[in-house]
Amino acid sequence: METKDPFSDTQFDPKEVRSNIFMQMAKGALLASILFFGPVVFIVVLYFAGTFLPPDSKQAADPTPDSFVMDE
Repeated sequence: METKDPFSDTQFDPKEVRSNIFMQMAKGALLASILFFGPVVFIVVLYFAGTFLPPDSKQAADPTPDSFVMDE
């Protein structure tokens, strides 16, 4: 019984290999951009939402003054 070689020239398609490599690199680049730009976009959205707050709320006292306990 003859076994088929998975790396024989009849089954090797360079275009398919290139497209597989390109898709893996594109998926990696997409994931990296999501991991990098996700927090950046989140911070920018919070900053943008903060610009709509009235100035008095930005200068208000801490609503939970006892939340930080300092040992002296």
